[in-house]
Amino acid sequence: MYKRMIAISVISFALLAGQSIAQEQSPQTRYAYATYFVCSPDGESRADEIISSSFKPHYDAAVEQGDILSWTWMQHFVGGPWRRVLVIVSDNMDSLLDASGALGEIISDQTPEAGRAFSGICSSHDDYIWQTVEGIGSAPVTANRGAAGFSVYMQCDMNREERADELVRKVFAPIYNKHVGDGELTSWNWLQHHVGGKWRRILTMGAADHKTLMRTRAAIFAEFDDRRVERAANELNEICDTHQDYLWDILRQTP
Repeated sequence: MYKRMIAISVISFALLAGQSIAQEQSPQTRYAYATYFVCSPDGESRADEIISSSFKPHYDAAVEQGDILSWTWMQHFVGGPWRRVLVIVSDNMDSLLDASGALGEIISDQTPEAGRAFSGICSSHDDYIWQTVEGIGSAPVTANRGAAGFSVYMQCDMNREERADELVRKVFAPIYNKHVGDGELTSWNWLQHHVGGKWRRILTMGAADHKTLMRTRAAIFAEFDDRRVERAANELNEICDTHQDYLWDILRQTP
């Protein structure tokens, strides 16, 4: 099962500003505040318009002022009940929480009607804070992320999560780095749960489009025939034994 899980992953979630994953030195720790929305399908286009017209100026200003490093708005392409994702990224937790609260207040005060209309369309949500894992990947929302992303959200045994991180770092990272280096992927990442619900890790990758993602998935899948990689995949599957896959379209991203 994990052969499939790791082979079809993205971002996602997406979900941060930094250097390419393939670099020898791991980038600085990043934190991503991700809000996953459940929306009415017939109103989603209107929700996207509200993000662009009423919310985007405030989020862009926060990036320009240095309050956050980046922000991203993504739409569901394939996956579970989440239909939209808003992600803001910072290099420290204090700034992330301050910016999230401040932006919420600004939007509520300056565009109350837009906020109410948006809440009427996307009436429920789940909040997560994700953190990059030392020595693996880059920040989750990057300038080179690509227009399409695939995210695998995993439930893991909390007592063995560090072993899962070790397997990804030592066995799977070289495979994903190779596909970034070859230009097939724009980025990939492995993120750990910091605050939120049941999902404990995300394996992500991004590409120029979904077809490229699927072709690269097949190429990665073929590399799992290696006996060492197969053993590692089986062990990782025991640690993180439940997952949910999503394909995302990145609609807005600054920078």
